[in-house]
Amino acid sequence: MTTRRVVLPLLAALLTGSAAAAQAARPPAAADSVVDRIVAVVGAKAILKSNIEERILLEHPQGKNLPTTPEGMQQLRDELLQVLIDEELLVQEAAKDTTIKVLEDDLTKSVDLLMRTTRARFATEEAYRQDIRAAGFETVDEYRSWLTDQQRRRLQINQFTSNLKGSGKLKQVAPTESEIREYFDKYKASFPKRPETVAFSQIVIAPQPKPEARARARTLADSILGELRKGADFATTARRFSMDPTSKELGGGLGWVRRGTGLDQRFEDVAFALRPGVVSDPVETSFGFHLIQVERSQPAEVQVRHILIMPAIDTTDADSAVRTAERVHAALVAGAPFDSVQRIWHDKVEERDIPALPLESLPAAYGQAMADVPEGKLSQVFRLDAPVDLLRSKYVIALITNRTSAGDVRYGDVKEQIRAGLAEQLTTQRYTQKLRRATLVDLRNK
Repeated sequence: MTTRRVVLPLLAALLTGSAAAAQAARPPAAADSVVDRIVAVVGAKAILKSNIEERILLEHPQGKNLPTTPEGMQQLRDELLQVLIDEELLVQEAAKDTTIKVLEDDLTKSVDLLMRTTRARFATEEAYRQDIRAAGFETVDEYRSWLTDQQRRRLQINQFTSNLKGSGKLKQVAPTESEIREYFDKYKASFPKRPETVAFSQIVIAPQPKPEARARARTLADSILGELRKGADFATTARRFSMDPTSKELGGGLGWVRRGTGLDQRFEDVAFALRPGVVSDPVETSFGFHLIQVERSQPAEVQVRHILIMPAIDTTDADSAVRTAERVHAALVAGAPFDSVQRIWHDKVEERDIPALPLESLPAAYGQAMADVPEGKLSQVFRLDAPVDLLRSKYVIALITNRTSAGDVRYGDVKEQIRAGLAEQLTTQRYTQKLRRATLVDLRNK
């Protein structure tokens, strides 16, 4: 079976944020000697020859990975025409669904983000404008107008297909192994190179506060709790007192959280037991003392705020963490079992085992410490800097459990990614085939 191209509700220009790719805003320049003409009619909408050329520019900017023979180019144009027909069928069907509303605010935010992404690629405003002009746009506003139209179509299709899935009208179609393999063989040149990856287990050692520091933190938490129960506003109090840098300015808001998604077990147990609006007694975790308030709840999910009071850490505590990490490292080098040492010393709030990840995607401290460490070997002790107070920095020892060098992408690297993409494609194609039978689709001489 020949695998058709993926139906692309999100145009390549929107994926890349590239104005140069977005030459699809208009037909090719007047220098093109071929007169534009209709190649298909979908309902009352004409698809032009230039639309196919536009999509080629989108998917193959600067001619990258284009077929090298006339026969190959014609096959590409035939495939892209089918993609454009399917997209137009979905847009027209979405227009009939009165429940689909593309909110102007959502559209504006989406386009703003894409515009910022495009601008960030250029060192200067002039270079940015030159790229837009090279794409065939006279002004930035003209580029934005085109981008808005494309984004509106994308949002319409996304809402429409989401509605179909929710109503059970879009049944999942699973690709076969041969279809997945065929797709990989056909498009493997377009996949990015495989980056160097590492998987590792770690022991993270955090500085521990003194008992008197814990007692002072508990006293402060009790005092704040008293004010809250007298009527003080929780969000305002969180902005004033909370030591959680992530949620402090959000009034302590953590948003909606589900059971079993990484919260400390003690925090989670209290949060899911609270009635909305009630403030908990101080809950101690390895972070410190939390005052928790649930705003709203539903099965297996709560919207929650907290105020975190952390016990003070001084230089003695920080130095003790360094010395502990060095002793642990020495014990491991001497042959102590990693798992046993990890159970004793590892900070419970940190992940123990990290699956294979691109080395370049890891935080800088990890990347630097593990850059030249062979598989099966230990890193040196390295520090994870705390965001606000360096005395709270943690110390890490990593054991490299798997290391894969950079190179060409392999079938196994992308098999599941292709499977998911093809499932989406085949599912949509089955639906668009029904639309074709119910809609005038007139193919003209291309």
